[in-house]
Amino acid sequence: MDELRLDGNAAAGTLGEVFSFEVTTAEYTCEGCGKTDRLGAAMVYEVRGLGTIVRCPSCDHALIRLAHSRGRHRIDLRGIRHLQVEDVAG
Repeated sequence: MDELRLDGNAAAGTLGEVFSFEVTTAEYTCEGCGKTDRLGAAMVYEVRGLGTIVRCPSCDHALIRLAHSRGRHRIDLRGIRHLQVEDVAG
């Protein structure tokens, strides 16, 4: 398996295809350890041919699993207790 480890900002393009907000500034709480941080601070693993996994930098728990195939995105957010986005439309 060909795996590449990056920081959370590397997931911006892929997650930007699914969400209509700037995902790197969204705040999450990890289901595994309770850590709260910005998604841009998380660890991203891109596994060529399989998808993207966003992991908590504190406990390595999988926060987000994302796959894209046959014109569909499949996203699993079970590793996140909540995802909070600030309203920028002042």
